Amino acid sequence: MHILITGGAGFIGSHVVRRFVNSYPEYRITNLDKLTYAGNLENLRDIESRNNYRFIRGDITDGDAMLELFRKERFDGVIHLAAESHVDRSIANPTEFVMTNVVGTVNLLNAARAIWKDAYEGKLFYHVSTDEVYGSLEGGGGMFTETTPYDPHSPYSASKASSDHFVRSWRDTYGLPVVISNCSNNYGAFQFPEKLIPLFINNIRNEEPLPVYGKGENVRDWLWVVDHARAIDVIYHGGTQGETYNIGGHNEWRNIDLVRLLCSIMDRKLGRPAGESEKLIAYVTDRAGHDLRYAIDSTKLQGELGWVPSIRFEEGLEITVDWYLMNQEWLDGVTSGEYKNYYRRMYGG
Repeated sequence: MHILITGGAGFIGSHVVRRFVNSYPEYRITNLDKLTYAGNLENLRDIESRNNYRFIRGDITDGDAMLELFRKERFDGVIHLAAESHVDRSIANPTEFVMTNVVGTVNLLNAARAIWKDAYEGKLFYHVSTDEVYGSLEGGGGMFTETTPYDPHSPYSASKASSDHFVRSWRDTYGLPVVISNCSNNYGAFQFPEKLIPLFINNIRNEEPLPVYGKGENVRDWLWVVDHARAIDVIYHGGTQGETYNIGGHNEWRNIDLVRLLCSIMDRKLGRPAGESEKLIAYVTDRAGHDLRYAIDSTKLQGELGWVPSIRFEEGLEITVDWYLMNQEWLDGVTSGEYKNYYRRMYGG
């Protein structure tokens, strides 16, 4: 089996690539990534020489290039993770999100349909999406299910919602075999430090301010990225075509409570007095269109395919903090921009 994984040099994508390369040595895994600011081939240094793995630099917004790639490689499956994903960046430049998340997805759908040519047996287009397409859960109750109506509130979530609709329409119109998953906030190793947890780990390490939006009362459901990769594996191999599966960590935390827990862990691990890092918390003007609460109900995934989160959030956060503290060279390379030279050293150009 030859599987294309898009966005495989990114945070979640690199964990998915690693899992498939290590778990299925009989598969061929092709990692396609444009290597934008969030793509980092150092995330995959441990598997880059494996015989069943190959990296291709490419841009999913180039429809002709995608069609040629599919024609040449004859992929049996696609796991599509390539996306612009930072809400603040989407507010500043929404068109970029439309191009990558919407047009890029349509290009891949077109290429898969053209090459598979209705001979869909053994083929699958797996689209990885987000819980943000569902909008915001107001108040303290309720969770997102697979049937929750879409209600996106940011250019990012609107672009992902649109891409989800296109994926479903390619199944309904052309019969393309597809599956979709919507996940909650991920955390773990190799996450680009514009996201809350690695950003705050780095800022605490360097004794820099910890910017918390509003009063820090926004609630998120946190999912360990390794568990997300496990879920993608399970859904790819056992999910029902045409279905959607929600993936959640069942770990709801107010942002301010998460930040305080992170401060406490960092103080302990850095040998600082208890409460020292909390002094770095700085409340800033809330983000435009900031959703109050996300919470994913993954009952369907658990009941049909037997997946459950493997660790509690507190344990996963400890593991995550340890990883960043033990890999400060990686963190410094990303924050300085040095990581961008890795591709040149490996591939030239």
